[in-house]
Amino acid sequence: MKKQLCYNLINRLFPSIYGNDEVKRGVLLQLFGGVAKTIHEKTSLRGDINVCIVGDPSTAKSRFLKQVADFSPRAVYTFAKASSAAGLTAAVVRDEESFDFVIETVALMLADNGICCIDEFDKMDPGGQVAIHEAM
Repeated sequence: MKKQLCYNLINRLFPSIYGNDEVKRGVLLQLFGGVAKTIHEKTSLRGDINVCIVGDPSTAKSRFLKQVADFSPRAVYTFAKASSAAGLTAAVVRDEESFDFVIETVALMLADNGICCIDEFDKMDPGGQVAIHEAM
């Protein structure tokens, strides 16, 4: 029964992607999320599940990301090659009307408590990769 439920969910979420069953299961688990726990007095473990899909060209990696971004209500899809570290993590800009400094909403902030899908992560500059790693 449980295997059939997982199979049905995967086929409904990714109907046009053939194979990649392990990736599909991992992304499905990410959508449901984990459980935050506190162990050994005050050591806390996050319930967040981070998924990194690595593979050869034309193996549906971008289609996975776009499908998740379309399905999840708190998901943001962004293309790393066109984004900077500030464009993904946070940016402080001067407001045109009040001339005060404000934090601009960016991909990771928009996906707070959701999923941030970053395509072509390998093409991002190293500073951007470090900023994303620290934010995760």
